[in-house]
Amino acid sequence: MNTDLDSLVVTVILALEGRTLATAESITGGLIGATLTSVPGASRVYRGGVISYASDLKVSLVNVPQNLLDDGGAIQSEVALAMAKGAAHNLNADFGLAVTGVAGPDWQDGKAPGTVYVACVERALDGTFIDSSIQELELNPEIGDIRQNRAEIREETVAAALELLLTFL
Repeated sequence: MNTDLDSLVVTVILALEGRTLATAESITGGLIGATLTSVPGASRVYRGGVISYASDLKVSLVNVPQNLLDDGGAIQSEVALAMAKGAAHNLNADFGLAVTGVAGPDWQDGKAPGTVYVACVERALDGTFIDSSIQELELNPEIGDIRQNRAEIREETVAAALELLLTFL
């Protein structure tokens, strides 16, 4: 992990200040959770995460509506938002953070590699959602090696997700 990401994750954990976070990850395959839990004290704020790499798991584990996937595929802003809400609700957290996208090398659902959607939601004490935000990223690494491209896209996605969460804290 790079130094900037190390610093960012520490900032996020400190900024949560007793509030809790749950994640739903597709493109990153658990990298957000791994990044968060690499910091001592993360267990005070990180409830856990769901890796819903397959579309059917997005439906069954984080409540993404099947018709949403049928209509536009897994790589869309509405899916990221539904994943964030599902993670926060199902894991009983104050914040839900979700990512979906294409790491490549192939296109998926008509989307180019490097297309990523990041969503964050905040829940009130009664469980209702009081705020949300979605970002679309177009990440285009300049590295020629496919594995390095995928790794860079995934790491940039983690950083973008944590930065989005910070805007809520």
